[in-house]
Amino acid sequence: MTKSGAEKKKARRAGVQNGARDLTEIAPKKQSGGKDVYQLFADKVRDHKKLESRWAVLQETRVEYFRGKDFVSFLRNHAELKEILGSDRNLEPEDIADNLLGKNLLVRCDRVVKTVRPGKKKLSTWPAHLEIFHDQVFSENDAFFAWTFAKRRPLWQTILSFLWPVATLAICLFPIFPHSCKLIVLYSCAGILLLILSLLLVRGMIFGAIWILLGKRIWFFPNILAEEATLSELFRFWPKKDEEERPKWTTRLTYAVLAVLIIMLLRHHAPDEAARARYQKRVSNIIDDVLEWSPRLALSGMMEKQQIVVNDTQTNSEPGDVNNKGDPSGDSTTSDYVEEDAISDVQATEDDIRDDGFEKSHI
Repeated sequence: MTKSGAEKKKARRAGVQNGARDLTEIAPKKQSGGKDVYQLFADKVRDHKKLESRWAVLQETRVEYFRGKDFVSFLRNHAELKEILGSDRNLEPEDIADNLLGKNLLVRCDRVVKTVRPGKKKLSTWPAHLEIFHDQVFSENDAFFAWTFAKRRPLWQTILSFLWPVATLAICLFPIFPHSCKLIVLYSCAGILLLILSLLLVRGMIFGAIWILLGKRIWFFPNILAEEATLSELFRFWPKKDEEERPKWTTRLTYAVLAVLIIMLLRHHAPDEAARARYQKRVSNIIDDVLEWSPRLALSGMMEKQQIVVNDTQTNSEPGDVNNKGDPSGDSTTSDYVEEDAISDVQATEDDIRDDGFEKSHI
């Protein structure tokens, strides 16, 4: 690495550390007395569903933020929330936001990427990465504001935190579940997995067809794979608007031909019915081994092995065998006869089983 590159990397690391220190200093401090009216107001506004907000990364910290113009329109449409402020309830939304900034309940942010990316017509409406703005004054024009206090944890999250250890223990004890419970778990997990894969396949096919035929990028369930989306945003059906340039017809034609070739190749090399039946039988056997196992079967298997060991011990400790072992001068004719009788009994049993199978097949 060159000297200039090392200096740039060192300066970048120092900038990140200074930004993180600034973000820590901006966080609101706890008051010795009761809660401030602006703190109550901020809690109420943040929990309100009508104020549109998103999650982003602010100097290596995940924060929830909103736009300045959305905050102004929200307070004008929900003026009843300003009653919490008491004597300041008649203030304008801009003045209320400035007071929130002064009490370190909000911090003004700016987008990290300020240039339009190649292939897009305008900047992203909700950027994923933010940085602290140098002037902490409220504004409506392309201004973003992040909450600096921790959000109150709902009751269902507290209950869920206690249920996670129980669920983990239940997963570990799955082999000793009753057979009916195993079937319920198996079919539930298989159904959910099939639903997810089918949804991804269908939305991919719809996107590919519309992109090839019309040249538009339309993703149904656009946030289904988003890591920072909330639960309500995750299952939003309506697609986002296409903000990128329309692709060329040559590119679309190339991808269409490539898709047809891949489909034909997969169809040509698809397994036949016999191979599919073999795979299905193999998988079914593995699943049956997991579902049908129980402690009783394990104990019965151990008892059978112990009984076999006892029988072998009794067979080896017959009086004639003991005399032969105790008498060095004795011959081994008795043990040879015993082994020959055992081999003949096994052969006779196999012949009987073979004859019975032959008769049943002819019948």
